[in-house]
Amino acid sequence: MAEAAVMKDAAPATLSPGYRRYALMILVLGYTSSHVDRNIVGILMEPIKADLLLSDTQLGFLSGIAFAVFYATLGIPIALWADRGNRRNIIAWAIAIWSGMTALCGLATNFVQLAAARVGVGIGEAGSSPPSHSMIADMYPPNERASAMAIYSLGVYFGVMIGFLVGGWVAVWYGWRAAFFVVGLPGLIIAALVRFTLVEPERGGADGMAPEKSAPLNLRSAIAVVKDGFHHLWRTAAARHVVIGVTITSFVGYGGVMWGPAFLIRTHGMSIGEVSTFLALLVGFVGGLGAYVGGRLTDRLARKDTRWNTWVVAWAKVLVVPFIVAFYLTDNWPAFHVGGYPVSILWVIYIPISFLGAFYLGPSFAMIQTLTPPAKRALASAVMLFIINIIGLGFGPQFVGIISDVLNHSFDFGKESLRWALFGTSMLNLWAAAHYFLAGHHLKKAASGGHRA
Repeated sequence: MAEAAVMKDAAPATLSPGYRRYALMILVLGYTSSHVDRNIVGILMEPIKADLLLSDTQLGFLSGIAFAVFYATLGIPIALWADRGNRRNIIAWAIAIWSGMTALCGLATNFVQLAAARVGVGIGEAGSSPPSHSMIADMYPPNERASAMAIYSLGVYFGVMIGFLVGGWVAVWYGWRAAFFVVGLPGLIIAALVRFTLVEPERGGADGMAPEKSAPLNLRSAIAVVKDGFHHLWRTAAARHVVIGVTITSFVGYGGVMWGPAFLIRTHGMSIGEVSTFLALLVGFVGGLGAYVGGRLTDRLARKDTRWNTWVVAWAKVLVVPFIVAFYLTDNWPAFHVGGYPVSILWVIYIPISFLGAFYLGPSFAMIQTLTPPAKRALASAVMLFIINIIGLGFGPQFVGIISDVLNHSFDFGKESLRWALFGTSMLNLWAAAHYFLAGHHLKKAASGGHRA
């Protein structure tokens, strides 16, 4: 096991508790902005498709590969920079870039222009998460890290909530182009807050380690460092299974988030306003609560048995599958009325899906940081995110779009093609659970026998 992983009671960071909470809040705002801008395409798919006359495969490209390839690839060289430079400044510039490019999406008049703007969003977002993970790991000791990372991961759920709620209703009132302007431009304020109110934490301080200096890089040494980052995650058995598990989870999750609104509109005849409101509230509040509970529960149970660092996620993945089956296979009959308005049973079923499905991010991010030496944490995060986003974000929505088109055109599934594409993909959650169980097994072996975790 890496040295950082065994220091369970390391000295706390030298920064004050109040500042740490503030800095974490600002980083959460940045992460929220990234997921607003990243996921807003999901709620806007149907009006964009109608306006620009696009296929599901093209929509899958816009929501997946167009964004993910540059986001994932550029994350690695930016992480090398972050492990040697000022992480705060990198994050600030990244937020400013992706916010501006999101606003430009609203000016697109065809598929190529919109794809180019989405590429720009991906380029900006490449500079956010790896340095943010590294900063958080240097502010919080290992026994508080899963909780801190879980709080950071709330940005995913807040971002989806704001993107769906604001984007959906702005699209209803003013059109899909206005939605990109409304969600993109406020990010410039967050960029200023990061740049002018945060400080760069001491590397390794939260682990009780002396600061490590990274050697300057040329092209050859940079390639060697990146290869070492991949090798570290592969050779460390627990980290390897966490990365595989979180990649499969992201493959399923990004496909579901991007195509979920279209599924509810096509199959169940819901309006954009109804879908955006309910999905925003459920993903935002219930999903956010699940992310927080998952991190807190992991920190608490792992004090008694290190395997719970990943087993909490594994059991969540198993328990959520029956609800996913019911969600995709049920009909849309009313469950009850709220203020005279019929509420579909689908929203009731979606509550445990949002809650349990959100458990994975905080513990997964925390384990990768804990299993990696401080001077390599931004790189380890970037390598993990490269794998997650090329496969999960890049091919998850694209895979669902292709399968939907194939089922529609080759097997005459009609509007039900998207339902079955999403249902089949969602069953991969069981595969992800197996890897989280294996990760816990290797953590236990390392803790008891001194073997590599």
